[in-house]
Amino acid sequence: MTYKTFSVPNTIIHGEDALDYLSTIDGKKAVLVTGGSSMKRFGFLDEAKAQLEKAGIEVDIIDGVEPDPSVKTCLEGGKRMEKFGPDWIIAIGGGSAMDAAKAMWVFYEYPGYDFTKLADFDNPALKNKARLICIPSTSGTASEITAFSVITDTEKEIKYPLVHPDFVPEVAILDTRIPAKMPEKVTAATGMDVMTHAVEAYVSTSADDFTDPYAIRAIELVFENLEKAYKNGSDMDAREKMHTASTIAGMAFTNASLGIVHSMAHKIGGVFHLTHGEANAIMLPYIIDYNRKSCDKYEKLEKILGIDDLAEEIRKLNAKVGIAPNIKEGKNTVISEEDFLNHLDLMSENAFKDACTLTNPRETSASDIKKIYKASYYGEKVDF
Repeated sequence: MTYKTFSVPNTIIHGEDALDYLSTIDGKKAVLVTGGSSMKRFGFLDEAKAQLEKAGIEVDIIDGVEPDPSVKTCLEGGKRMEKFGPDWIIAIGGGSAMDAAKAMWVFYEYPGYDFTKLADFDNPALKNKARLICIPSTSGTASEITAFSVITDTEKEIKYPLVHPDFVPEVAILDTRIPAKMPEKVTAATGMDVMTHAVEAYVSTSADDFTDPYAIRAIELVFENLEKAYKNGSDMDAREKMHTASTIAGMAFTNASLGIVHSMAHKIGGVFHLTHGEANAIMLPYIIDYNRKSCDKYEKLEKILGIDDLAEEIRKLNAKVGIAPNIKEGKNTVISEEDFLNHLDLMSENAFKDACTLTNPRETSASDIKKIYKASYYGEKVDF
């Protein structure tokens, strides 16, 4: 099969008060899936519930989704949905809530479905019982626009990127009031996740003329607005631009896929719970230097942006938003040298097997990935 597809949600609602859209949908029951307490604390969960009730829809709430949603959480959520019987599944929160809602959806429509089949991309058709709406609280993961979900097998300590065409939501709601509540640290990590999505989508072996414009514009928006949003969270223009950047980067990577930055971030995150965006931010410059030997698109991008060295500019931006230059110096998640080295071989093997490795612009190996992990950990130059 040589043809490609380009798929995004049927409807994207964006701007302040976009949550009002929920009052216009048709249905009988909706389940709201969310993470910790932030959506409740800031009143957005109650607002979403009230808007649904205006539409005459009965609402149930599944909360407490953890930062790295586990298979167990998703199975339990599916069982909860079985009892309630929603025709809408609405995720509101960060990437974890949206990723979990997608997996719960599978277990709701197919009770007892084998997770290992999902991990192997044996995807059953969805939308038999319910449809999906995603409302992101961060400007980063782009799960509101993508066919991806990342779920953690806590026993194996592995994050699995699931890819299912039906995971692309029916509706994405981008209410710019919601990400304005992000603290500095989250703004930085999620913003650099956007940058990584866009850069990896642009150089992906599956990139094309449909995906490149979205990737390029997202990169421009991050360079122009992330530092502003980080330093002044009430700068609503910068917040809106970053929210847009996240979504259009998602349009690019859900269709072009990603590369080994994400492969490696998935695996180090699964073991050490290093924040996904921070892992991406730290490793991205090292992997640009590695991939450059087999990819001329970085040079094309540098000409478009009017810069000399993309990796160096990303290092500078990381520093401006408080992200460490290497994993060893990271303050948000401290990983000892002994623990890192003890897990290095297995992480490298698993990262090589990750689905995102398939579209990396340079053919790689577990041994090369091991070298990149070490370079990223110690802050060493990539010269292989």
